[in-house]
Amino acid sequence: MFDLQTYLADGARWIETALDRLALPADTRPATLHAAMRHSLFAGGKRLRPLLCAACAEACGAPRAAALFPAAAVECLHTYTLIHDDLPCMDDDDLRRGVPTCHKVYGEAVALLAGDALQALAFELAAQTPVAALDIVRELADAAGSVGVVGGQVEDMLGEHLPPDEARLRFIQQHKTGDLIVCACRMGVRAAGGSPAALAAATRYAAALGEAFQIADDLLNETSTPEQLGKAVGTDAAREKTTAVSVYGVDGAKKRLRELVAEALAALADFPGDAAPLAALARHVAERKS
Repeated sequence: MFDLQTYLADGARWIETALDRLALPADTRPATLHAAMRHSLFAGGKRLRPLLCAACAEACGAPRAAALFPAAAVECLHTYTLIHDDLPCMDDDDLRRGVPTCHKVYGEAVALLAGDALQALAFELAAQTPVAALDIVRELADAAGSVGVVGGQVEDMLGEHLPPDEARLRFIQQHKTGDLIVCACRMGVRAAGGSPAALAAATRYAAALGEAFQIADDLLNETSTPEQLGKAVGTDAAREKTTAVSVYGVDGAKKRLRELVAEALAALADFPGDAAPLAALARHVAERKS
């Protein structure tokens, strides 16, 4: 039987070992910048996106190592978005993954630049992928840009204090969260030399999973505790954000979450290899407590 906890722990060690090797040491000049980058990069977290990248490569019959560079790249890019999301000019959060946010430790200016540098590192790493490097860089650029995660973040901010709106919610879910998850999965398939059918399956799986992840996040913000979540809770309601809870209510959001997990699981039939890790990760997203 597939053991998800072992897979998660082993995968986290794998990607963190790679990131430690690929990111410059903290004492590299300018030391404050590199220390700030590593502060956020190694602050913990689920490492979901690099694990999804690796799991999609494995589901195409390739070894996990085939996806090392895109997996590291997507985690660097994700970490940059978290640093910027936490800044005083955006969500102004003091905690991330149970530790002080980058700007609380290093100041706003250094945190901003640490995020910029991690974004640049993400593309440097993606370009080193042995197979389909150009396609992988394009995937990352599409997910990162003005109609990707940046556009989703802008709509998230502009949606504060406005009446709940499902169309706005779906845009935020797709772009702020979903695009990077779709990107991670598609890069894994491309790094493995996967077929067009596998690429399409990864896209369907990840689109459903991305929306599910954001709904789970919205529910946790509404119902969890700071100790469980590792950051402040109740902030979405306080800021009057557009969330799955504000649009559907708690029960409606839970119903939609179950539907999306079923959609993600159905997409796995079109992978040629072992998709058990992807199935377990989809269930894990819906059941997570942090």
